[in-house]
Amino acid sequence: MKTPPFLAVCALLVSGLLATACGGGPTGAGPVDPHTNPVAGPPAGNPNGHFPVPTQAQAQDVSVPNHVIGTGTPESCTAEAFIAAVALGGKITFNGGPNPFTITLPRPAKVFNNMPDLVIDGGGLVTLSGGGATRILYMNTCDQNQVWTTNHCQDQEHPQLTVQNLTFIDGNSKNESDVDNRGGGGAIWVRGGRFKVVNCRFFNNVCASEGPDVGGAAIRVFSQYQGLPVYVVNSTFGGAAGYGNTGANGGGISSIGVSWSIYNSLFSYNRAIGNGGNPAAAGTPGGGSGGAIYNDGNTMSLALYGTLLEQNQVNAFGSAIFFVTNNHLGDLHIEDSVIRHNLGGSWYTLPGISMHSDTPRVIINSTIE
Repeated sequence: MKTPPFLAVCALLVSGLLATACGGGPTGAGPVDPHTNPVAGPPAGNPNGHFPVPTQAQAQDVSVPNHVIGTGTPESCTAEAFIAAVALGGKITFNGGPNPFTITLPRPAKVFNNMPDLVIDGGGLVTLSGGGATRILYMNTCDQNQVWTTNHCQDQEHPQLTVQNLTFIDGNSKNESDVDNRGGGGAIWVRGGRFKVVNCRFFNNVCASEGPDVGGAAIRVFSQYQGLPVYVVNSTFGGAAGYGNTGANGGGISSIGVSWSIYNSLFSYNRAIGNGGNPAAAGTPGGGSGGAIYNDGNTMSLALYGTLLEQNQVNAFGSAIFFVTNNHLGDLHIEDSVIRHNLGGSWYTLPGISMHSDTPRVIINSTIE
C-alpha cells in the first residue's frame, strides 16, 4: 500500500459542502511547533513493507466530508474549529492550502459517543500537535462526560474512529486526569468501539514516565468491540533519531486485553523509560517494558506484517515487544517482518521479545535478531 506523499497537494474539495468556520486567533495554525519539525521527519510506513492490506484495514473514503476545516490558508484551520468538528463526529478534512502546516491544540479533541463514526483525514499535509503540553485526541465509550450510549460500554460497536494521512507530534498526557487515563496515550487514548490508524506518523509524543502498567507514548487502547483488532497500516512511530516517542511502557503503542494487526509500519527510536517492570520490583516505580509495543491482558493477538522494529530501547523487558497474555492464550504472528538492534532489558523468549514461552506464536519469512 503506497503512502500518499506528505508534500502532495490536497485533493480538491467537493464544492458546496459545509465548511466549518475557522476564524483566526491564538489557537490558529501558526509556525511549525518549536518542539518537532514534522516536515523533516521520516515518511509514513516501512519503506520495505509490501504486505497486502485487507479491505477493512484500508483508508476510509472522505470524498464527501461532513466538515471541512479551513478556507484555504493554514491560519484558517484553527484548533477550536478542529475540536468542535471532532465533537460533532462524521468525516473531517482540511482546506489549508497546498503546503504542510501544523495545528497546535490547547486541549484534547474529544469524541462524543452519541455522534456519527469519526474519520479524520489530513490529506498528508496536516500535523496535529499537543505543543508538549496536552494529549491530542481522546475517545472513551465508558466516560459519562462523553455520553453513555449503551449499558455495556466496555463492548460496544460504535463510535468507530479512523485517523489517516496525519502526523501527531508533541502530545503529552502526563497531566491528564480523565476517567481511566492514568497518564497513558500521549497522542491518542481510546476505549471502546473500533479504532484504526492509516498512513500516519507519530513523533516525540510522551506519556507518564513511570508505573508498572501505564503506557502508550503515542497510542493507548482498551476494550475494542468483540475483541476485534486495532488496525495500524503504513504508519511510523519515531522512525529516526530525535523523533521517537517516550513513556513508562510501550514507547509506540500500549494496550490492555486488545488485539492488534499491524501492516507495513515502522517502529524505531522509541523508549520505555520506567523502571522495575510489572509488577513493580521492590523499591521501584515500575515500568520500562515494551520499547515499541506493550500488550498485556488475557486472550489477545498481536500480528505484524511487513513491519520493521529497530533501535527501540527499554529498562526492563521487551526491547521491541512486551506481549504477555496472563492466561497464556492468544497468539503472536510475525510475517515478512524484521525485528533487530533493539536495546536493553531481559527475560527474552526471542531476541527483543518478552513473552511466555508457551504462548502460541507463528513466525514466517521474518528476521528476529
